[in-house]
Amino acid sequence: MSTTAAGIMLTDPLRDALSRALAQVNTLVLGKPREVRLAFVALLSDGHLLIEDLPGLGKTTLAHALAATLGLGFQRVQFTSDLLPSDIVGVSVFDAQARRFEFHPGPVFAHVLLADEINRAPPRTQSALLEAMAEHQVTVDGTTRALPDPFFVIATQNPLDLSGTYPLPDSQLDRFLLRLTLGYPGEEAERALLAGADRRDLIARAMPVLGAEDVLSLRTAVSSVHASDALLSYVQALLNRSRAHPGVRVGLSPRAGIALLRASRAHALLLGRTHVLPEDVQALFGAVAAHRLMADADAGTGDAAALAEAILHAVAVD
Repeated sequence: MSTTAAGIMLTDPLRDALSRALAQVNTLVLGKPREVRLAFVALLSDGHLLIEDLPGLGKTTLAHALAATLGLGFQRVQFTSDLLPSDIVGVSVFDAQARRFEFHPGPVFAHVLLADEINRAPPRTQSALLEAMAEHQVTVDGTTRALPDPFFVIATQNPLDLSGTYPLPDSQLDRFLLRLTLGYPGEEAERALLAGADRRDLIARAMPVLGAEDVLSLRTAVSSVHASDALLSYVQALLNRSRAHPGVRVGLSPRAGIALLRASRAHALLLGRTHVLPEDVQALFGAVAAHRLMADADAGTGDAAALAEAILHAVAVD
């Protein structure tokens, strides 16, 4: 049994279950241990995950594998140009026999929601989901309904095929704690995929390792992972550098700093520590910061990911 700085007890069975959950997802999503760990970071940080990549690289497999391993209710929504907000949050239907409106909940009422190709839905529908992500509740016909706890959204989009899409504005991108790409698998992992069983069959046979209460307990433990004053100064230096770095039009907000610190705490917990190290911040900075930075188009400094990497290298660890 281990104790965080604030005294929250993380029992050995729960720690072991977390390790087994990570291992199981890695057997289902081959060759992507870093990306799997980042997905767990987003989940345990009470955040949401945006995956940008080409079709067929395992975005849906990762979402299904997480839901199966965690024993959580899962829904998938294919976002299209004709998708309405009510298709996401639900709708009230009049029951003539009972002479009243009955609410029929939408797919957002799930522990894990896969929003596939989120940028293909119009802004109004995107906003309905992103409001739910921020508030953990939806309001329909004047009635507010809480979403399941935990509530975790994995959204995907293809960064190359932008025809007929509605790119997420920066204010809505900020609702995602992390953004990552999966990329092509390595040669060994790809050979195992070609020679092995179908991933859908393996996921269908996967047994839950954690439950909703376990995830909530782990989130409580994450919030108690210790971050020293020196670590806070390092995070603040990164924020300040992002606002003054050449080629950056809009730097990181205080909310981005809070997100970086929260994710770093989760990363430390996943690695078995009760305190945050600069290495945790460095491992997550690109995934947390790149989609929040606005590059100056006239500066010729590259994309936001390159800017995030440059900012990270420009700030020394005291």
